[in-house]
This record gives sequence, C-alpha cells and structure tokens, in this order.
Amino acid sequence: MVIAPPAAHSPWTAAPHYKSTYGTLKAPRNGSFNVHGKDKHWLIKQAKTPMSNTSIQFLDHVYRARWQTLLSVDDMVQKVLDQLKSLKLLDSTYVFYTSDHGYHTGQFSLPIDKRQLYEFDIRVPLLVRGPGVKGNKTFLEPILNIDLAPTFLDIAGVNASQTSMDGVSFLPLLVNKVQKSAWRSDFLVQYTGEGYITTDPQCPKLGSGVSHCFPDCVCEDAYNNTYACVRTLRPTNMQYCEFADKENFVEVYNLTADPHQLSNVAKSVDPSLLVQMNQKLIKLQACSGVGCRS
Repeated sequence: MVIAPPAAHSPWTAAPHYKSTYGTLKAPRNGSFNVHGKDKHWLIKQAKTPMSNTSIQFLDHVYRARWQTLLSVDDMVQKVLDQLKSLKLLDSTYVFYTSDHGYHTGQFSLPIDKRQLYEFDIRVPLLVRGPGVKGNKTFLEPILNIDLAPTFLDIAGVNASQTSMDGVSFLPLLVNKVQKSAWRSDFLVQYTGEGYITTDPQCPKLGSGVSHCFPDCVCEDAYNNTYACVRTLRPTNMQYCEFADKENFVEVYNLTADPHQLSNVAKSVDPSLLVQMNQKLIKLQACSGVGCRS
C-alpha cells in the first residue's frame, strides 16, 4: 500500500488545530543560510545577499507552515500503525517513510525551493521498520529512490536482480545479510531546468528562460539550470557537477572539508581528478540495468 499525502507541499494549509503550533519557529540560520553563492552557477549567484526582510519573513513563514502540515502526517502515520497493530499485522509488515526531494529555506540566499544540486535539496529522509530490522540503527550507505522498487520486490520474494531495473534491493543491508563494503560508493544526481518562454510577469526585467521567482525577484529555476553530478563517498567524500549551458560550468565540492558546499574547488583541484570524475559521470549517465549496479 502507498500513501502519498501532499504535505509539506504548498499551499501549506495546516489543520485548524495546528495553525498556532510552532508560532515562533524560524528556519535554521546555520551553514549556508543567507550566504552569497560565490563561484557557483549564475542562477545561485543572482540571489540577493543579504536577503531582504521581506524574503526572510516569507521563508520563515513557509518553514513554520511546513512543520504545521507535517503534524497531520504524523497523525496519519500513527493511525496506520495503530490499525496494523489492531489487525495483528504490524510485526509482519515493512513500513517505509520517505520523501521525493529535499528543500531549502534561505540557503545561499535562495528563499524556498528544491531544484538545486546541493545536499539540502538532494538528501531525503528514509525510515524503515519491519521484520528483521533492528531499531535505533543508522546506515550510512547511500540509498537511492531507484532502490525502492527492487527492495519491495525482494520483500515479496521476487529476485529483483533478474529485472532490468537500475537500482538494488537494500533489504539485505537492513537485515545484515550483505557486506557493507560491497555497497555502492558513487551515484548519479541529475535535473533538467525549467523556464518560461516569456518573461516572468512579476519580474519582467529578468528576461525569459527563468521560473519560480519569489520575493525580490530571486528566481529558483531556469532552462540552463540543467545539470548532472557524481556524488561519491570513496576514496573522497565529494561531488562533481556539470551544467548544460554555454559555459559548460562545473562545480566541485569536498564534503569532508566543506560540508556546507561553500567553496567550489573546480579550478583548484588536480585536473586529473576532474577527468576521472567526468568519466564516472559519463558511465553513470549511460548505464542501464545490471550495468548500473556494478
């Protein structure tokens, strides 16, 4: 069974009894919050730093409203688990709780959205409970959305490795039946940017090709906000990204030294590393089926 509530998507309508909850909550001010995105793609650099009070008030409101709507999701989850328990099915049922994307509220002075390559937009929650899964345990191995379907098939007794799917079942990881060292260390992140053919009516001076423009005409997306990245954990915790634009712009981050991705080191790292990461990216973009699992 799949339950897919719209929360915490806009219009962020909280249940009446939750509208006053988190009344003073604000978006976290740490990391890259309200920081100018220097050495980044032009779309990030166009954000106004420091943000205006209008933008900060707007993103704080959205941050609170999202939390308020998620309280109803919490209620729904509780009802589902209680019903499974009453039917004596809870102990034999796997429950997966996840999302389709991350979100930002003020990082690199971008008010709100989800379309950027950085950790705050690409990481999603994933909680699992079920038979053989030990509680209060955190796995650091990277799980991708393409791994969900193979895992569900595996639970149902179907050998997902015999299918043409790109992902891998992570059920063996959950129940301690696989060597963690054998798990993937590289994965693909990609996005195709969206823009309006005409100018944004709220921000006509920006010209065409941009979209999702928020207070103070800071736009969150554009046609050439189109990128492909390799996110790798070994031997270096890093991210390498190429943009499909006239510049062939590249962003590279060392996540160990720079967890908030403040410094693009594309121009200072060993050029041979850039070549190596480019080759990894080409392979990941071209693979399919079993070729993506090796």
